Amino acid sequence: MNFIDTHCHLYLPEFDGDRNLMIDRAEKEGVSRFYLPGIDSSVIQSMLALEIEYPNRCFATMGLHPCSVKENYEEELGLVESWLAKRKFVAIGEIGLDFYWDKTFTDQQYDAFVRQIILARKYRIPIIIHSRDSIQECIATVARNTGDDLTGIFHCFGGTIENAQSIIEMGFYLGIGGVLTYKNSGLATVIENISLEHIVLETDAPYLTPVPLRGKRNESSYLKYIVQRLAEVKKTNVQEIAEITTMNAQKIFGK
Repeated sequence: MNFIDTHCHLYLPEFDGDRNLMIDRAEKEGVSRFYLPGIDSSVIQSMLALEIEYPNRCFATMGLHPCSVKENYEEELGLVESWLAKRKFVAIGEIGLDFYWDKTFTDQQYDAFVRQIILARKYRIPIIIHSRDSIQECIATVARNTGDDLTGIFHCFGGTIENAQSIIEMGFYLGIGGVLTYKNSGLATVIENISLEHIVLETDAPYLTPVPLRGKRNESSYLKYIVQRLAEVKKTNVQEIAEITTMNAQKIFGK
């Protein structure tokens, strides 16, 4: 079986001690591709180095994370633009809004989000959306700035069935990860009513580790626990989960 981890930060320092072994473990569990979402300029070199080390397996995206939108966000956006002009990336991300940690730069977050959506449309590549405590605001922002040339993933989806339907109607996919395995998240009830044709898999490693390993560092090999839970929720088998979610990821990223 073939799985794709559409969102994992494998370039971060948490993996410096065993990165190669960790990727090997994931590949032994059937994970064949790893999509690496950008955060800000501090991770670009390590992210691109990992892409070079694992060609056709690790794929870098480029973007400014909403939590990295600070006083210097114009400079950071300038770097995003320069990298997009310099070489091909599979997506722009992760971008969006985050109102959980800090609302000091709310206006700047909106500005950065919209400007990166415009870049995605210019380069005709998908976007990966971060929407912590801001899912409705992210949906509304995309709706105001979308077109037939824009698609992508609402990463770490944890919203309502109404949110999901709005996202699907815009031609976007739901990124489903470890939160699905959390008993009190309520996500399983929503996903019961969503077709697999609208879902992709992700770990967000090293974060959001699924049950039964919650509390430990997450890694891409743990995608199997998310797959198992998704198969239970959808009352199907792991093979079907693999086939459909992999096909969805390939539609988004084109590879």
